[in-house]
Order: sequence, then structure tokens, then C-alpha cells
Amino acid sequence: MTRSEEETHALGARLAATCHGGELIGLRGELGAGKTVFVRGLAIGLGIDPDRVRSPSFTLVNEYSGGRLPLYHIDLFRLAPNEFDRLALREYLYGRGVCAVEWFERLGEPLTEFLEVSLTFVGGTERQLVAAAHGVGYDPLLEALGTSS
Repeated sequence: MTRSEEETHALGARLAATCHGGELIGLRGELGAGKTVFVRGLAIGLGIDPDRVRSPSFTLVNEYSGGRLPLYHIDLFRLAPNEFDRLALREYLYGRGVCAVEWFERLGEPLTEFLEVSLTFVGGTERQLVAAAHGVGYDPLLEALGTSS
């Protein structure tokens, strides 16, 4: 549970501190649940200015550099499941940076290696975060969050 944007940022930053590149973080949650706020926390943990982070709802992908690893921020809200491959976005998923995908459930294809983070709006500024590691390499990331499914 986080009670403020700052606490959500801190969780994202803690997770990013354990990343080495090639990580895929799938984000689930309704509009306003805090997915982009969490990505700003990832940016902080990677040494990227969080004020640069904007939801890529219309651009689909925002790439952020200047930190210890690049951050690839993808938003699938406007895509149908079969559009993902047609748009050649797959190269970002396990690239040399950290890839955070909002509306991950719209990817349409089951993947075996990723960290899933579900955010639920509780009320006010409170958010519940539940995470699940998929694939052996993602257990340390789950431990960094200190939360699990």
C-alpha cells in the first residue's frame, strides 16, 4: 500500500535500483491507478529526471536516456491485442534498458519472463500494489518491492 505519489515513486525507485537491463515490467490498473506515477519512480531509480516522464498514450512509446540504463515506457491502452506486433514494438520488451508497459494485459501474447505489478486505486492518494514474478530472474525484483501476490 502506498499513501502518496512519493511513496509510489519510492517503490519504483527501489525496484529500478535492482535492474541491470533487459527487465520487463508489466503494469496493470485502471485509469488513475498510478501506473505512470510508478514509472516516474523507476526513472528516479535509474537516474532519469522524473519530470520528463509522461504517459505515452498517444505516442505509444517514450524513451528516456541519461540515466544508468535507458527506460522504455510503453502504453497499450489504445491498441487492440493484434496491433502490437504489427507496430514492431517487440524490440523494446527485452532491450538493453528497463521496459515498463502500461495496460500490459493488452499485449495479447503470453510471455514467460516479466514482473507484473498491479495497482489499484483505494481512495484519496492511496494505492494498493500487488506484484508477481514470472520467470526465475524476476524474483530479486519482487524482493526489492517487498510485496507479492
